[in-house]
Amino acid sequence: MAKQIKTHLDLDVYQRAYAASMEIFRMTREFPREEVYSLTSQILRSSRSVTANITAAWRKRRYEGAFVSKLSDAEEEAAETQTWLQYSVDCGFAQRQAARELYRKYDGILRTLVGMIQHPETWIIGPPPSKPPKPG
Repeated sequence: MAKQIKTHLDLDVYQRAYAASMEIFRMTREFPREEVYSLTSQILRSSRSVTANITAAWRKRRYEGAFVSKLSDAEEEAAETQTWLQYSVDCGFAQRQAARELYRKYDGILRTLVGMIQHPETWIIGPPPSKPPKPG
């Protein structure tokens, strides 16, 4: 039996993205101090933005266009996070194996997001009911 999804917190993709962003947070604690306002900030921002955009998409699922748009934003941020992971390794701030594993996790997140974008009808709940006209 499928698990009932009541909030964005119940979404598997949200849970995986949140966990990955927390791994990135822990990883960046080892980055040099001089990177605080550049690479560290960029990778933290993009990884956290994935979950924030999934949350926004969930709240906008009454409107297919808005839902897909926010999921597309999440997809963009997940891919950006992969780019920052590459920089983290190439700059010598992150261990290659740890970054590779995170990169793979974001590949899975991206696959799920693309699937949701391609099949929004699975998630859309329809517009709110219209209010009846007031008498008089």
